Amino acid sequence: MQTTSRILMVRPVKFGFNEQTAVNNSFQRRGLELSAQEMALAEFDNFVQLLKASGVDVTVVEDTPEPHTPDSIFPNNWFSTHESGELVLYPMCAPNRRLERKEAVLKAINEIGHNGKMKRIVDLTSWEEKNLFLEGTGSLILDRPNKMAFVCRSPRSDEKVLERFCEELDYEYFIFDATDNNGSLIYHTNVMMCIGEKFVVACLDSIRNIEERENFIGFVEDCDKELVEISMEQMENFAGNMLQLRGKGGEPLLIMSATAKRSLTAEQLATLSSYCRIIAPELESIETNGGGSARCMIAEIYF
Repeated sequence: MQTTSRILMVRPVKFGFNEQTAVNNSFQRRGLELSAQEMALAEFDNFVQLLKASGVDVTVVEDTPEPHTPDSIFPNNWFSTHESGELVLYPMCAPNRRLERKEAVLKAINEIGHNGKMKRIVDLTSWEEKNLFLEGTGSLILDRPNKMAFVCRSPRSDEKVLERFCEELDYEYFIFDATDNNGSLIYHTNVMMCIGEKFVVACLDSIRNIEERENFIGFVEDCDKELVEISMEQMENFAGNMLQLRGKGGEPLLIMSATAKRSLTAEQLATLSSYCRIIAPELESIETNGGGSARCMIAEIYF
């Protein structure tokens, strides 16, 4: 399955601007630091309520004050689950993000997996010792039915680790360069593209190499999905940071932030709405201080 109705989210306790991740995350911006936790908590709780009201099965884990993990609200970067039974643990670039592998979250994942569908753990975290990283479904945009991973190169997405992931889960991959308006490598693939059941949203202008861009389009066509192109400006407003989920009765839902939705044209919204009902919470404080948006806050559960 490409989508799920079950997710895990981590409720923040000391959210704020992370100096360690700001080194290579151009989406982070200083601002609202003094009230970041209070505002992020309100945004988080509202987001959870919107998801639950639409029939999404949300497991919420409370973060702990210590060790201090300012980015714990983005759990999709350090683990992923798969319908074939794997729990994958990923190597993280920032040392304080490695601390997010806390007992409470791992316990919640294990409890979810007690139905017998979790078969094994694929632990890639030893790559941290070699300073090589692959940050979960931030780095990996997965076409799950076709077993294809799309990845843009960055200090957080190393091809050697990607090869190991693909060997373990029997995936193929397409890796490419994607850059922002300043020419810097985009830190996570999930800010420039997303894959739904019947569509792909992508910022093609960020793929400057013409051959790589054409190959990218070819892979999308091979997946038999409609390509919805977004601009660089829309990408900077987190329009690539979307995720399709399933709600009540299997209703297709497309999750994005209000910032992302406001950046889209009427035509783009009409296209996406023809496939899914859009849920778009306000996440300004989380986006500003964390440099991530709605998709980054959701860890999908497939077992």
